[in-house]
Amino acid sequence: MYNKAMGTTPTLVVVSGPSGVGKTTLAHLLARRIGCPAICRDEIKEGMVHAAGEFTAGPSDELTLRTLPTFFNVLQVLLTAGVTTVAEAAFQDRLWRPGLQPFLGIADIRVVHCRVGAPTALDRIQRRQGENATRRAHADAYLGDRQTHAVGHHGFQPVRLDVPEIEVDTSHGYRPGLDEIVTFVNAGR
Repeated sequence: MYNKAMGTTPTLVVVSGPSGVGKTTLAHLLARRIGCPAICRDEIKEGMVHAAGEFTAGPSDELTLRTLPTFFNVLQVLLTAGVTTVAEAAFQDRLWRPGLQPFLGIADIRVVHCRVGAPTALDRIQRRQGENATRRAHADAYLGDRQTHAVGHHGFQPVRLDVPEIEVDTSHGYRPGLDEIVTFVNAGR
């Protein structure tokens, strides 16, 4: 969709991948480099957890179900206003594609798939749990044992839209590098 006020179509940068691959960190770095907001599903949920008080996160918990429409509504408002936006969440295909498809008509969508080996992802999840005892929104606490985590990690189905995509290995820094990722994101502008 052409934005008359700005003369351009906003870009929606979708940062996806399984738990522990570094999506949120990369999303915030990209947003700073591009000069736009980063909307992270778990950060929205974290605000809901703060307001709710007593809460235990888990797959398909009540706040997760409330977070999804809120996340997509925030993206809708920003993109309709012509705001380029970085959106970060797991974005498994069957769950997230239906929420992203309506944006195909109003934004230039670019997908950044983050990947890392299952052992590294689990180590990051466990480190995050230890360092961020006050963060209660992550539903990945159940992923504590290596076998359960590996099954979920390897079974992750990335979102597939007919849009430009890039895979980023986040094992040690970023491959391709941050400059190349920003170039990929900005290619449609």
